[in-house]
Amino acid sequence: MADLDTARGWRISVDTGGTFTDVVIADPTGRFTLGKAPTTRERIFNGLRNAISTAAETLGLTLPDVLARTDILIYGTTRATNAIVTGNIAKTAFLTTAGFPDVLVLREGGKFNPHDFSRPYPAPYVPRRHTFEIPERIDAQGRVVQALDEGQARDVLKTLGASGFEAIAVSLLWATANPVHEQRLGALIEDLLPGLPFTLSHRLNPILREYRRASSVAIDASIKPLMQAHLRDLQADLRDAGYAGEILVSTTMGGCLDIDSVVARPIHTVRSGPAMAPVAGRRYAAAEGEQESVLVVDTGGTTFDVSLIRDGRIAITQETWLGERFTSHMLGIPAVDARSVGAGGGSIAWLDPAGLLRVGPQSAGANPGPACYQQGGTAATVTDAALVLGYIDPNYFLGGRMRLDVDAARRAVQAIAEPLGLTVEAAAYSIFAVSNEAMINAIKDITVSEGIDPSEAVIVAGGGAAGLGILPIARELRCRSVIIPRTASVLSACGMQFSELQLEASASVPTRSTAFDPARVNQALDGIDAALESFATRLAARGFTERRIQYRVDAHYGAQVWDLPIDLPCRRFATAEDAEALFEAFHQSHLRVFSVDDRASPIEFIGWTGRVSIRLPQAADGPEEVDSVARTTQAGTRSALFDLDDRRDARIYRGDAIRVGDKIEGPAIIEEATTTLVLPPGARVTLSPHGSYVATLDL
Repeated sequence: MADLDTARGWRISVDTGGTFTDVVIADPTGRFTLGKAPTTRERIFNGLRNAISTAAETLGLTLPDVLARTDILIYGTTRATNAIVTGNIAKTAFLTTAGFPDVLVLREGGKFNPHDFSRPYPAPYVPRRHTFEIPERIDAQGRVVQALDEGQARDVLKTLGASGFEAIAVSLLWATANPVHEQRLGALIEDLLPGLPFTLSHRLNPILREYRRASSVAIDASIKPLMQAHLRDLQADLRDAGYAGEILVSTTMGGCLDIDSVVARPIHTVRSGPAMAPVAGRRYAAAEGEQESVLVVDTGGTTFDVSLIRDGRIAITQETWLGERFTSHMLGIPAVDARSVGAGGGSIAWLDPAGLLRVGPQSAGANPGPACYQQGGTAATVTDAALVLGYIDPNYFLGGRMRLDVDAARRAVQAIAEPLGLTVEAAAYSIFAVSNEAMINAIKDITVSEGIDPSEAVIVAGGGAAGLGILPIARELRCRSVIIPRTASVLSACGMQFSELQLEASASVPTRSTAFDPARVNQALDGIDAALESFATRLAARGFTERRIQYRVDAHYGAQVWDLPIDLPCRRFATAEDAEALFEAFHQSHLRVFSVDDRASPIEFIGWTGRVSIRLPQAADGPEEVDSVARTTQAGTRSALFDLDDRRDARIYRGDAIRVGDKIEGPAIIEEATTTLVLPPGARVTLSPHGSYVATLDL
């Protein structure tokens, strides 16, 4: 084993959430050390520094010691997502082809309740008055029908400069077929408005669907000023603190990119946090021999995120909506399919006008936080309810580094209890039940709605609040077992430890199975390879050399609208058999997803994509217990409410006293330094050799 006082090759992963900043330090042996500190929104580095320092103290080291030993730091942030949700984005202009100004207004034309006229029509991502039409026209074959009106374009850009616009999004109608006009607009922006951030659609997201392309471009441009400053400030703060290694940033695809690539395309940081939890969940489930159907849930302070793994593959979607489907805004780029609801430890309980109890989506965050944090918060949250119910030890929160105020929690819950005519304990249990129901519905959305029986899946639970309610949720869904890693509170940060460098490049080349054009497709794949090779070569010069490339195509039957992603059976289409293999792969995929195929219909292939994955130099598997002698020590008992009429004394165990093979039966509470696992009656848990609690339930 390397000497931990002198060895390099360490890795730090950081997940900055709305409430806490999570840190995982992996030493050269692959052992994880966890750190957690409140997020400091005014200067992200302060919270990051505190979290790393906490982990460093556990190792008997200082912050400079750890940074000096670290080669790679991977950073994840909710900054971009929060900016979009709250509307704190740059003043952005949207430039599009004359005659098509309403792409962002009309979206894709749907809504869940078409006859509900009580709700106002949703506003576009970029205000309609900030949309500017540029005279030009290229047809679907890439031919110039109307030349770009440079005089008009110059006048528009001068207007933008005089009006204080902070970013420009450019999405011309057929730029995917011929980008010449977008390229010229980019040159004019650089000439007339030097230094102003802008995004061109053919560079960012060259797909056929105009709304998705336009939406992705608008989102990317709108967060460029914020994220470029944020990432550059973080980079400067890390260098000033003495860190000299690589800085990578987690992405929405479940991988990571170097900081320069993300500065150029900050859209890849949107919803990157939920994308990392399934990367960790897949690793932990595989260690326990579970890969077929795995539900990964991540319960943080603000949201509950759920994603699905089937046969070891993380589900990817082209339809990530940043809010309600159809009426919010679409990310427009491929992303890990993670469904989110506003239910977490900091979610606020409230009564609606009808007097019904609601929980979330508003969150108390880190500041002021739940009432029990004693930082000025007065609203009742799920954490306050858990404290009232006896699930949390007020003197052992964050391993004893933060004391919670039980009386403040009770006062906050009392404000909910009185209008409902309930006791404080009954109101606290009701808050918990309502929050759990929101989480159950999110799980059903990604399973039952997709034709999957959740009872056949295994749950991997993460997030600081995961252990509080995951077992009642699993019982309601009749899931056969639940895996709660000891690193559950920092699940997304752990996912970064297992991630790879990833970049995708795409090309839009429509072709049909009845008139398949292998020459054009191969030419597009050559262009994709060139883009991926440029990225890989740049990183190879910095020591990242082990790579693989995968290809896929979006396709549908001729009469359909929505696409299925199909992995290509070959790198190039050299023979008729290669094309036939692709056609058969589509039929088989359609049969698996929809239980029907239509071999008489032609298949339309639209967008072609390549992804390069570059392995990071690590072999970390996370913490693994080597002492298999069962000698669990009970730390006492505590009265806890497990149902409205079921109060019991729960046995209390400290996580550091539990060894591999130990079996614990509920009612019990296991207290780790950064999370708490509540075992209701009828539940039992065993600590596995891979450092996870594996729980089963009486159903």
